[in-house]
Amino acid sequence: MTRRVFVAGVGMNKFQKPGSSDSYDEMGARAAREALADAGLAYTDVQQAYAGYIYGDSTSGQKALYHLGMTGIPIVNVNNNCSSGSTALYLARQAVRSGEVDCALALGFEQMNPGALKSAWPDRKPALERANALVHELVGHAEIPTAIRQFGGAGQAHMQKYGTKIGTFAKIRAKASRHAAKNPLAVFRDVVTEEEVLRSPVLWEGVMTRLMACPPTCGGAAAVVVSEEFARKRGLRTDVMIAGQGMSTDPSSTFDTRDMIRVVGTDMTRMAAARAFEQAGVGAEDADVVELHDCFAQNELLTYEALGLCAEGAGEKLVEDGDNTYGGRWVVNPSGGLLSKGHPIGATGLAQCFELTQQMRGAAGERQVEGARIAVQHNLGLGGAGVVTVYKRMA
Repeated sequence: MTRRVFVAGVGMNKFQKPGSSDSYDEMGARAAREALADAGLAYTDVQQAYAGYIYGDSTSGQKALYHLGMTGIPIVNVNNNCSSGSTALYLARQAVRSGEVDCALALGFEQMNPGALKSAWPDRKPALERANALVHELVGHAEIPTAIRQFGGAGQAHMQKYGTKIGTFAKIRAKASRHAAKNPLAVFRDVVTEEEVLRSPVLWEGVMTRLMACPPTCGGAAAVVVSEEFARKRGLRTDVMIAGQGMSTDPSSTFDTRDMIRVVGTDMTRMAAARAFEQAGVGAEDADVVELHDCFAQNELLTYEALGLCAEGAGEKLVEDGDNTYGGRWVVNPSGGLLSKGHPIGATGLAQCFELTQQMRGAAGERQVEGARIAVQHNLGLGGAGVVTVYKRMA
């Protein structure tokens, strides 16, 4: 049995720089309360909860949700790297869609430290050991932080294969800043130009500058998903439906092709997108608005191609044609994306859900994509997990 699943409520904190935020549990609890209030429900109505984060001890989800009450429901803690929040959403929707429950809560939060990402467990082999070894073999530059070598290496591979210019990545970052300027919940709201992005401190000569990388961020976000029967019975909103979802892990091509573009998960994205689009009965060409995982400007361009917004190698043309912003074919990351809105890892997937739910409701204010009826969400975690979600406006 499968049932239609609706987003009844969403909540999100204003994202903040490390050191200036509340504790992770307070941010998570606040986002959950906001989502429940938006839905018009109490915590006692929730039958299961899923909490996504990566920097925290076991049962951090309980720590956050116990602020709302101790009802004895199952609380599942989810760590799927940068796709932890969307994995929590995937599981919550799956529980409702299968008939296991009628009302589930997906929660994500992160309290991050300044600087480059690093493991909390330096005494054991890293989960990304195989990928890191291949990145070292293909691109070298051991002096550069790992995430920059991963996504910078993929961007460099695209430049070498298709002639993509570094200025194209700068245009993507500048576009993100223009969108974030209209988002009061974004951490960085100052508009920057392509030239300013190129003049920012160099992280990798000829490949990446600092403004092309997302900042470490703290924040929380949440969503309440419900069955159609439950929504009708309780008089809840049924205007935003999760029409399709796909989740994939690494296929062998991630490593076997020895292609940096694939090392950073583009084949995971393709697989997840194919499943989500098939389930929803739509294609990438039908989407009006997209929130995708722009942890680096380079990855935004790679994801255009992996989602099927354009052919492989045509990402630069999509940017040049303005088809990633207002007035173009799609509006990509109207929230400002990870580059400007921020990337509190566990919260990111649910912050994307928050933005797209507002877009489907026609409630995004200055960011509203006119006439938006189909939205696509993409959230990626190396190691790996890729999640693609398709939303439909039903009213």
